Amino acid sequence: RFLFKGGLAGAAVYVAYDMGLLGSGIEGAEALKKAQETLPPAIQEWTDYLGWEVRAAQLISLPSTPKIDFSLSASWNKGVHRVMSALSAAPSRACEYTVEGWKYVKDLVK
Repeated sequence: RFLFKGGLAGAAVYVAYDMGLLGSGIEGAEALKKAQETLPPAIQEWTDYLGWEVRAAQLISLPSTPKIDFSLSASWNKGVHRVMSALSAAPSRACEYTVEGWKYVKDLVK
C-alpha cells in the first residue's frame, strides 16, 4: 500500500516535471496554455471511448480555467521584503513592548 502510494506520488512529480510545471513561471504558463488547448479534444476522445454521448455544445459549455496572474518570483520577493522589514524592526518593537509591559505592571502594583 505504501509502495503504491509512493509510486503514484513519484509518477505525479515526474509528469509535473516533464510538463514543465516545476520550471520557471514562463514554462508553467506555457504548460497551462497547452493544457487548455488539449483538454476539450481529450474529453471528446474519452467520451467516445467510453460510449458516452457528449455533444460539442456541452464541451463548449465547460467552464474556462481561471486566469491566474501569479508570479512566484514577485511573491517570493514580497515575502522576503516583509520578513526582512519585520526583522529590522524587531529590536525597536521589543523595546516598545517592554516599556509598555513595565508600565502595565507598575500600574497593577499601585
